[in-house]
Amino acid sequence: MTDDSDSVASSQSASDRAVDGLSYLLVLSRPRFWLYLAGPVLVGVAYGASTIGELFEPAAAALFAYFLVPANVFLYGVNDIFDRDIDAANPKKDDREARYRGQRTVPPAVALTGGLGLALFPFVPRAAWPWIAGFLVLGAAYSAPPVRFKTTPLLDSVSNGLYIMPGAAAYAAVAGSQPPALAVVGGWLWAMGMHTFSAIPDIEPDRETGIRTTATALGEDRTYAYCGACWLASAVAFGALDPRLGAAMAVYPLGVVAIATSSVAVDRAYWWFPAINTVVGAALTMGGLWVILYG
Repeated sequence: MTDDSDSVASSQSASDRAVDGLSYLLVLSRPRFWLYLAGPVLVGVAYGASTIGELFEPAAAALFAYFLVPANVFLYGVNDIFDRDIDAANPKKDDREARYRGQRTVPPAVALTGGLGLALFPFVPRAAWPWIAGFLVLGAAYSAPPVRFKTTPLLDSVSNGLYIMPGAAAYAAVAGSQPPALAVVGGWLWAMGMHTFSAIPDIEPDRETGIRTTATALGEDRTYAYCGACWLASAVAFGALDPRLGAAMAVYPLGVVAIATSSVAVDRAYWWFPAINTVVGAALTMGGLWVILYG
């Protein structure tokens, strides 16, 4: 009887540990930001497709499934592993994000999700391969030594073009050709501004731990200006493709001006952007679908 009880208790304990590990990975993947990678896939598919049937290509579904959760586990897992010491003083880790403390499930999860990215190659056209490879390389190099782009001002911002690579991959996979250069430039500039804006709340913690970023180098006021310039240039690039796209992206430079000149704390405004990005992304996607349906 004792042996059976011990076996049941051991089984329950293993089950509880597994649930706790998966729960931690879920929080680590930043569900609030899932659409930062998966959203561009939807936009890319909407503009790469020329018929309704192409919207449901297996390659498009595979890319969306990967970039919705596994890619986020990969990206933020690498980040958290190599930011362990820094994050000990990061207030965002106290409630809204997970704090990595050496949990053994994280490195294998990062390796697995990185491998899943490589496993996409046989299932998508060759035109999409450079974008998937670029995401995996930049996703690791942003946080991991020896390059660790996130600790070099300007390179930390520029390397965050990785966020538009899922969209470019989806466009290429569905259209069979590369996305328009202006769309890539506009998306890259948007990602640069988004990343640097998100670093503003971390300026003081980063300075205290000796981390150099574009935001710590510029200071809060000039970082607002930098983000505004990136987003304005992004809106101009998209506007050159279609004025309606430029109008949608104009939300960002106008928004940063409103935040910079208001009394709203930036660490509060920062958490508005997942909703803003979702609305703008939905508008862009609907625009692409409108063209498919009505020409």
